[in-house]
Amino acid sequence: MIDRVREEVSKVIVGKTREIETIVAVLLAGGHVLLEGVPGVAKTLIAKTVAQVLGLDFKRVQFVPDLLPSDITGTMVWREGRFVFEKGPVFTEILLVDEVNRAPPKTQAALLQAMQEREVTVWGTTYKLPELFTVIATMNPVEFEGVYPLSEAQVDRFMAKVEIGYPSLEEMVEIIDKLHDIEEFNVKNVTNREELLRLKSEIWNVHVDRNIKVYASLIAMETRKDPRVLLGASPRGVIGMIQLARAKALLEGRDYITPDDIKEAAYPVLLHRIVLKPEAKLSGITAREIIDNVLEKIEPP
Repeated sequence: MIDRVREEVSKVIVGKTREIETIVAVLLAGGHVLLEGVPGVAKTLIAKTVAQVLGLDFKRVQFVPDLLPSDITGTMVWREGRFVFEKGPVFTEILLVDEVNRAPPKTQAALLQAMQEREVTVWGTTYKLPELFTVIATMNPVEFEGVYPLSEAQVDRFMAKVEIGYPSLEEMVEIIDKLHDIEEFNVKNVTNREELLRLKSEIWNVHVDRNIKVYASLIAMETRKDPRVLLGASPRGVIGMIQLARAKALLEGRDYITPDDIKEAAYPVLLHRIVLKPEAKLSGITAREIIDNVLEKIEPP
């Protein structure tokens, strides 16, 4: 399946193979993903392409300062003499949230509650979201005007953060060559929700040795001990590493996790969970450097 996805996605997305595989793995692991990158690096196009290729329902919400929680979850409307529930865009399988940090905290909280509980409660009635419900949220790392920063608790709800960087010179030339195909957006479904649900259930059959569990836990604990770190990886971060490693192993055709799977999962899972002390930020230290140091220090099993 992942080979078919790679081939089809490459029709409109140049490079970004590892990033797209991580997004698919997060979906199979039952998580949500935060795409971070400057404007114009194809964050929206990546989300739209993944949804189309996987054959899933797709909706998009542009977060703005005056967006209300009901604009996300839905609301009751008067119709034919009675109130009926009008579902919001959250009732889909892949929800693209553009510029998640532009909406006020109350609206962010409504979305993040739906992400965590996978259900919406309106007027005392609870409505379940689709089983494959996945949020792909985008965020501009250099935007300061008109934004409401996500709290650490809110960011922790995302299983992974995927950084979308600038293309290389060769990739930029290829993008220009493929510009017509990208504009036409001629991509087709190469799988369906039934196959994805089957793979999602197979995640639990991927074996995790006790030494691997200890390894992932030690990595998280070491991030908390680093004197440059204000807030290290949470228990949810450890679970995220294990589940994402399971999904990545499954996509490679294995029914077991290796230490390398944990190392690869550590970056997208921990990057947004490590909060540096102000003095460390001023010194130019990054979360990626902290993870590099931790992985060098903790001996793999």
